[in-house]
Amino acid sequence: MGHVLQHIVGRAALLSALGLGLTAGGASALRLPLLQDSGYPMRVALVFGAVLAVALPSLPRHHPFPRLGAANIVTGARAGVMALLAGVATAPGAPVSTWLLVMVASAGAAADLLDGWLARRSGLASRFGARFDMEIDALLVLVLSALVWRAVPLGAWILASGLMRYAFLAAGWLLPWMAADLPPSRRRQAICVAQIVGLIVALSPLLSPSAARGVSLVGLALLGWSFAVDVRWLQTRRYTP
Repeated sequence: MGHVLQHIVGRAALLSALGLGLTAGGASALRLPLLQDSGYPMRVALVFGAVLAVALPSLPRHHPFPRLGAANIVTGARAGVMALLAGVATAPGAPVSTWLLVMVASAGAAADLLDGWLARRSGLASRFGARFDMEIDALLVLVLSALVWRAVPLGAWILASGLMRYAFLAAGWLLPWMAADLPPSRRRQAICVAQIVGLIVALSPLLSPSAARGVSLVGLALLGWSFAVDVRWLQTRRYTP
């Protein structure tokens, strides 16, 4: 590993340790307002640490720049927000303080508008950054769907919003043609944003259970249609050399 790679890996490790500390500290501060048990900071730290442990090994291969970039730092901060929400979603039997969760989730969703723009503006857009951003979006959708399931009297079908991405990945392990790279898509990006916003709205106490059900169903239908379009695109190119 060259000097440049050693530098960026060391920088990423330092920032990850700092992010882990800040996330655990934030969880400690939010534990009582979120009505969580004493294990909440530990759950948050474990989720955040697991995400970084999976993501960082691909950094040297897929980020060919000497700097990590502000975009990846923002995405890492969004991973911290996702972990704060996941700590609530994984607490068995704990009440869900929805207004504060809506505020935290909205902050994470708003930050999603920054990382791609920062990457393009700085000239540090990379395969690592794009995949990191996409997977944090997918995890956020999964966590939000679990929170909506707990906070609103909806059926377990709402979890399909968060599990669809992972069913798609599992299909790629079984069917190699489904593991091919997809081209960038404004449709995919727009529906991802709509899904996140829809789940945050459904979590809001402003909506009645019936209205939250309607918003969630529309989001799930759009997401299912988007995945169907991608599967069809991959299928049509299955035998293309």
